[in-house]
Amino acid sequence: MSIILERAVILLIIAIVVALIARRLHLPYTVGLVFTGIVLALTHSGIEVTLTHDFIFDVILPPLLFEAAIHLHWSELRRDMFPVLVLATLGVVISALFVAWGMSCLAGWPWLPSLVFGVLIAATDPVAVIAMFKDINVKGRLKLCVEAESLFNDGVAAVFLTLVLSASSAANTHALDATQALWAFVVTVGGGLFVGAIGAMIAEVIAGTTTDHLLETALTTVVAYGSFLFAESLGVSGVLATVAAGLLMGNTVLSPSASNITGRGRAFALDFWEFFAFLADSLIFLLIGLHLATIPFERFGISVLIAAIALAIAGRAVAIYPLCLPFSRSRWAIPPQEQHVLWWGGLRGALGLALALSLPANFPFANDIVAATFGVVAFSVLVQGLTIPPLIKRLGLASSGKS
Repeated sequence: MSIILERAVILLIIAIVVALIARRLHLPYTVGLVFTGIVLALTHSGIEVTLTHDFIFDVILPPLLFEAAIHLHWSELRRDMFPVLVLATLGVVISALFVAWGMSCLAGWPWLPSLVFGVLIAATDPVAVIAMFKDINVKGRLKLCVEAESLFNDGVAAVFLTLVLSASSAANTHALDATQALWAFVVTVGGGLFVGAIGAMIAEVIAGTTTDHLLETALTTVVAYGSFLFAESLGVSGVLATVAAGLLMGNTVLSPSASNITGRGRAFALDFWEFFAFLADSLIFLLIGLHLATIPFERFGISVLIAAIALAIAGRAVAIYPLCLPFSRSRWAIPPQEQHVLWWGGLRGALGLALALSLPANFPFANDIVAATFGVVAFSVLVQGLTIPPLIKRLGLASSGKS
């Protein structure tokens, strides 16, 4: 226990130093963390950590998803809900199929591992996206669309991956039933949303029974983790459960107009979740950097890695631009400048890694998928993360985040 605590304190000190330097140099904080992690690993600093699916999925993701969701205002989200859902569902499908086709043709992977990689890499990660937008102070409709689409497509990608893996197992024993697959999708998505909604409603009732700001904040913590873990135990989407819980609590219990929580409790809870998200961001991006330097990418083929990166970027473009076109003459129109940000700002991060690390050891090309995922994440954070701030400024979106 003392060793774990010692390493956690060391990582936190490093994160603080990186944050101070990044702010001074006007660089994205997440980029600095990943780069620092790589340097620490290459210089044999002695900081040994293991990045696992359980740590990312059960410890890191719930607070990050919840913190992002509580800041989505329903009045604003409702206005753009239709294009957001289209991008988060059809966009994931289109991107996944494009990447799968590309990996099958260019890398020579079998169709199943190609499809699995396509699905898990199709989701843009709110951990990376939201941290980046905070660094460059992007607000308004652009921020809402990017963050909301990222939150929802994470849940969709996680659900699709589960269905793909289940379908591949079923194919080995009996013919696939499209009706059963559709029903499984509806149950997984609907069940996750239902669990999150119930958790938020129960919390809203309990919050009205106390005026202690510590208990009020503790209640939000139970909802964030409890909805995630309970949904996962039921076999439905924990990601969507936490997003639903955060969205509802942010617009009810933690809303400025809420009457069942004290003003001090609301302010304390929001500050707490901002701090919690900072800790989670710091840990995950440092650990990504530390882990990246230990992967022998050359063993899996540099050409395959380049293909994976190029296809992930192209797959995002193939999903964003065509799907935005039908909205061009409607009230949901997304200006070309914002489409560019949706495309290039679609960073990959923690969720894709968690899904890749969750693959069974005997799954075909499992190690190749993990290596390719880490490669895409590294490029996403280091290259896209560094270039998105000047892109936003060049597009004239930096000051207000609006078109």
